[in-house]
Amino acid sequence: MKTKAAVTYDQGAKFEISEVELKEPKANEVLIKVVASGVCHTDAVARDQDAPVPLPAVLGHEGSGIVEKVGEGVRSVEEGDHVVLSYSSCGQCENCLMGRPAYCHHMMELNFGGIMPDGTHRLYEGDQELSTFFGQSSFGTYAVAHERNVVKVDKDVELELLGPLGCGIQTGAGTVLNKLKPQFGETIAVFGCGAVGLSAIMAAGITSASEIIAIDVHDSRLELAKSLGATHTINGKQEEDVVEKIKELSNGGVHYSVETTSVPGVTRQSVLALRSLGVSAVVGVTPDTTFNVFEEIMAEGKSLIGAIEGDSVPQLFIPKLVDYYKQGRFPFDKLVKYYNLEEINEAFDDSANGQTVKPILKMDHAE
Repeated sequence: MKTKAAVTYDQGAKFEISEVELKEPKANEVLIKVVASGVCHTDAVARDQDAPVPLPAVLGHEGSGIVEKVGEGVRSVEEGDHVVLSYSSCGQCENCLMGRPAYCHHMMELNFGGIMPDGTHRLYEGDQELSTFFGQSSFGTYAVAHERNVVKVDKDVELELLGPLGCGIQTGAGTVLNKLKPQFGETIAVFGCGAVGLSAIMAAGITSASEIIAIDVHDSRLELAKSLGATHTINGKQEEDVVEKIKELSNGGVHYSVETTSVPGVTRQSVLALRSLGVSAVVGVTPDTTFNVFEEIMAEGKSLIGAIEGDSVPQLFIPKLVDYYKQGRFPFDKLVKYYNLEEINEAFDDSANGQTVKPILKMDHAE
């Protein structure tokens, strides 16, 4: 079938809207009419080839839509269901079988390798194969994804809003709720108040954490963080010593920190701001970072850990986030601004310069 999609042809190049061919879903696959897709920093990382994805490609990995057709063997969804699309996993490796699909042994090839789980392609432009991203490629009006990517959601929530739950918001919230799990009276600092960091702050508000400290360089985002549950805010450009300020606010250091900025110096701050036995979770694509391992980590029993996709099983976690949203306890709608698919380059620019926290692209299905 013919579909409209935003294609990435070259490293760092602007997205181009093209008509492409989408092959029918195979066994265990689903055809989705995409209504919207979140714009995530990981899409920019792939466009710029900081995480190499074979080009040309159709990016997008926070899709939401309606099931149009199911392939043989699909049992979890049926035609007409509302769904969110999340990351791809094999379902057969040790980590998948242990209920940890975010750490699938085949995570990189399935999400960044440009192919479907069976090693073939679904997207073409003429005779040219187009790479699939995260097993979905949701920057288009239709997508084919494996059943394991697909999460059924309630029909009584605005479907256009839900796509970002598939990656960025799931990452921030899950890192707190699934990985760190703050207990009564414990403290947490969140470095970076983009969509991932603000999701972590909202999630921390659901826990029994006593102090939730937000750190960013934009006052507007710090104000938003305060409205979403942060008990204290710090402007990293204005504060002379961010680490000492955090220690002052948390009686000697926080129990946990979440690092979302991917800036090496900030990553080090996320460790230095911990009290002894504290844990820092890094969720961004962070380059080389220098630590004095003995003085800054080992001597105080601290831990620096990675968290992928919020350590979540999407089919279990995303519906929980939708329920929290419906209860008014997870108001992630305050983060979003809508754009049309044709405005995709503007959406990426607004995300990069901090004008928009979480852009969402809406697909036009007018005949």
